[in-house]
Amino acid sequence: MKVLFLPEVVDQFLELAEVLYDKGYLGFKEAAIDYSEKLFRDIHANLHRKVKKGAPAYFKRYGTDIFYSSFKRSKHTVWYVFYSVHSIDGETVYLVRHLTNNHIIARYLD
Repeated sequence: MKVLFLPEVVDQFLELAEVLYDKGYLGFKEAAIDYSEKLFRDIHANLHRKVKKGAPAYFKRYGTDIFYSSFKRSKHTVWYVFYSVHSIDGETVYLVRHLTNNHIIARYLD
């Protein structure tokens, strides 16, 4: 099993740390970077263990046969990971295509 991230998703993690700090969600830049890195590591280590749901039509913009799983970070924030699953040389590969949270996309999920 392998988890890979599209380059634009890696950029989202970098931008996340900046947003968390710049908008005052986290008071220290180091804390914002730590939050982003922990989320990245959690997705990398645990995506294959999460419940896999078919993505609603709105998210087909990220590819065909897209799934999503959720990662709860606090009582107010849930991160949603959109990905496709492939079998390459007998190995299951999760390709992460998009990352967002409930504050942005709640209205598009069931």
